[in-house]
Amino acid sequence: MSTSFKIGDTVEVIDDALKGNILKIEKEKAVIILDDGFEMEVLLNELVKIEDASILQVTNHEVSKIIDQKNDQKKKKILRVKPKERNAPKMEVDLHIHQLTNSSKRMSNYEMLTLQLDTAKHKLDFAIKNRIQKIVFIHGVGEGVLKLELEYLFKKYDQITFYDADYQKYGLGATEVYIYQN
Repeated sequence: MSTSFKIGDTVEVIDDALKGNILKIEKEKAVIILDDGFEMEVLLNELVKIEDASILQVTNHEVSKIIDQKNDQKKKKILRVKPKERNAPKMEVDLHIHQLTNSSKRMSNYEMLTLQLDTAKHKLDFAIKNRIQKIVFIHGVGEGVLKLELEYLFKKYDQITFYDADYQKYGLGATEVYIYQN
């Protein structure tokens, strides 16, 4: 290993931000004089030879500026919101019974409807509390019982309006709720 280094070579320490020139080489070690004038003994396998010292003339401040610029560019890209996404609902709640329980075999229709309505009320209260403006309840088409019960529930709230959700995305089986915030 000592054949690749010679006295006078410009080197950097692999795991440290130290750079200097080799003063002497002894077996597996080298004594280097750092840029600030201090001498240091380092293992040869921890050194990297710098062929052209002008290549690494970059300060930490310059590197930091470049990283900040790249981060700013990423943030600008992230902040762009497409018009379709701007109007997209913030929260979706699927009220299909198989989404709410592992097995509905032993449940009566009344129990299933009660579970669905309790879930809807809980999620709606959560959205109001956390200032989520839009929420879509996916209820399916079926016989329309759940949809009617949801409408009855929504009418109890003063600060909300509700309407059929986006037909292209949900068909007739979803209702979108808009919550007015102060």
